[in-house]
Amino acid sequence: MLEPLRQGLPPLDPAAVSNAASCALPPRYEAVREARRFTRRTLDGWDTGDRFDDVCLVVSELVTNALRHALPADTPRHDEQHGPVRLHLMRWTERLVCAVRDPSHDSPVARETDDFSAESGRGLFLVDSFSDSWGWHPLAGTLNGKVVWALFRI
Repeated sequence: MLEPLRQGLPPLDPAAVSNAASCALPPRYEAVREARRFTRRTLDGWDTGDRFDDVCLVVSELVTNALRHALPADTPRHDEQHGPVRLHLMRWTERLVCAVRDPSHDSPVARETDDFSAESGRGLFLVDSFSDSWGWHPLAGTLNGKVVWALFRI
């Protein structure tokens, strides 16, 4: 179990955000493809497409983890309008943060494995490898769940 992490995420003034975009994702695995498309359109619009491959891989892993591990078993898989998972992209002058919000209070769990041919279990290793830093924190106030974020220098 990972402790909530904020280290590595420099103080980010919300008022200094150059651009921000977010989308709700439906509770089905096709949402990963939708998250990649949203990320592509957003980064192209911000003229930061040069980091697309790394950002897209990380977005795919974070969204997949949220859909696979953070949704209650009784979550309706047909709810198109009010997705329980949200993708947020925020750009500052020299930084881009991808954040995925989900309803679970459980911390992300990095699996220890030496089997690099396994088809699952490497998501957080990939997030760590392709982003400049990452972490998570529980939500406060009226929001339930947590946010898992990854930072990229641009």
